[in-house]
Amino acid sequence: MCGRFFIAQAPEIFRAFYGYPEVPNFPPRYNVAPTQPVPVVLSEGGRRQFRLVRWGLWPSWVKDPKDFPLVINARSETLREKPTFRGALRHRRCVFLADGFYEWRREGTGRVATRTPFMIRRADRAPMALAGLWENWLGADGSEVDTAAIVTTDANGAMAAVHDRMPVILAPETIESWLDTRGTEPDAAVALCRPCPNDWLTLDPVSARVNNARIDEPDLIEPLARPQRGEAGRDAPPAAQPRSSDEDEQGALF
Repeated sequence: MCGRFFIAQAPEIFRAFYGYPEVPNFPPRYNVAPTQPVPVVLSEGGRRQFRLVRWGLWPSWVKDPKDFPLVINARSETLREKPTFRGALRHRRCVFLADGFYEWRREGTGRVATRTPFMIRRADRAPMALAGLWENWLGADGSEVDTAAIVTTDANGAMAAVHDRMPVILAPETIESWLDTRGTEPDAAVALCRPCPNDWLTLDPVSARVNNARIDEPDLIEPLARPQRGEAGRDAPPAAQPRSSDEDEQGALF
């Protein structure tokens, strides 16, 4: 799953990269967590738009969000079948503004288990276009909330040493197709949801302070010295296979 990410570059860089007309002035955020407001870019009427949404999807048919599970990720394999995602896949696709995300490598079980946080960024340090779905939820009292979830896929070779899932990271040339819900049918959109090439990414261990969602400071994205057994995803895989995302307790933190 993808449960944390960061937005470190200046707003002007994202605006130039995605080409939306708004001029938002948002601060850097180094530890974005579910239920928080997050910036996305979407397309309506053929025009890209910047929008702030709540991270945690509420389908329009949900009557009381308190009775609905927190949906921060949408597995690409289920987008066409699950009612939670089907409408958004066809009509409401978006891209999360991000520079990278965090994932935890879990080893061992019980009291001896360890969880090592890793920061994953693009090797070229360009904005990382995370595919997403969004919904507009209307309450019975007239309240209105835009919500969104990040789409995930199987891990590529580099990520597999840390976790078995990863966000869908769109290539710059596929962003328009993903956002174009009028011209790109759901099947074609799902076809874009595949692991990115290994050489797109760098993986670096970071401080365990990132475990605390209340900490949001620049030093969270400062890489630590790599473990002696080698660089994650390259020459020395972990001693045991990372636990499946279906068993991941990270979501319970939120």
